[in-house]
Amino acid sequence: MSETVLTEYFGGHPMLKILEFLIENKIFDYSKKQISEEIDVSKVTFLKYFKKLEELGLVKVTRQFGKTKLYTLNESNTFAKRFIELTLS
Repeated sequence: MSETVLTEYFGGHPMLKILEFLIENKIFDYSKKQISEEIDVSKVTFLKYFKKLEELGLVKVTRQFGKTKLYTLNESNTFAKRFIELTLS
């Protein structure tokens, strides 16, 4: 994943990397494993921050098959809306 203006300015914090990935790919949904591999973050670190994003309502489950859940950015979340605006401006 290439560095964006936000990661260049604020650093490559895992939570920021997750949010940016989901914004850049918002028409698709992904498993946790796919996201962590795409943003090149260790599984333990990824799960720690992804859990926080779930608690804040910034990500949502779009569908599930078997034990695998697919996620996307929760665009109805106020913070997610603002983050999208910031990312796209």
